[in-house]
Amino acid sequence: MQSNSDQATCSMEGEAIPSEMNPALPPKPKFEPLTAHEMSEGRVQFRKVSVPPHRYSPLKRAWIDIYTPVYEQMKIDIRMNLKARKVELKTRHDTPDVSNLQKCADFVHAFMLGFDVIDAIALLRLDELYVESFEIKDVKTLRGEHLSRAIGRLSGKGGKTKFAIENATKTRIVIADTKIHILGSFANIKVARDSLCSLILGSPAGKVYSKLRAVTARLAERF
Repeated sequence: MQSNSDQATCSMEGEAIPSEMNPALPPKPKFEPLTAHEMSEGRVQFRKVSVPPHRYSPLKRAWIDIYTPVYEQMKIDIRMNLKARKVELKTRHDTPDVSNLQKCADFVHAFMLGFDVIDAIALLRLDELYVESFEIKDVKTLRGEHLSRAIGRLSGKGGKTKFAIENATKTRIVIADTKIHILGSFANIKVARDSLCSLILGSPAGKVYSKLRAVTARLAERF
């Protein structure tokens, strides 16, 4: 019996002692997390966004609204290259995250596509937002008056149809001639795109509204 108790005490003594308790072992090193500037090995990263001719004047008017969040909150340098007609973005030594540069480029690009600053700025704050673009001819080949009527169906009287789809799907839609741009989350873009495609193919607005109500109710139940 004595030998059994001795073996038990020996086994207890032989259990691993944590390194913090053992004075013979050196303490664990504590490293500070790398900054975004150090992660890129001190290299400055650039992005350039082209400015189309029709967005030049709106960019001038909204420059302060674009510059302030990019420079002060995202810590990204931004300037307008008047000669090349491009907005140039680059990282700084105090940029907190390497993904900020791409977020800012997406934000500026969304503004160039025709979205308002107040809508496009959501791309800086939320990770799961995207911009998807397609043309009417990708859905159906239309020419002349048929194309004009399809664009009219998409907008509705005074933009009523477009606003209804935006509010139901929590997206923002820009209809620029035959190009359509949608800003939103992945699932919401899909619902909005399906509604727009139905309108292009000739469905009446009333039918699209009823289908949209059913789909959005299903989405609301899921989340």
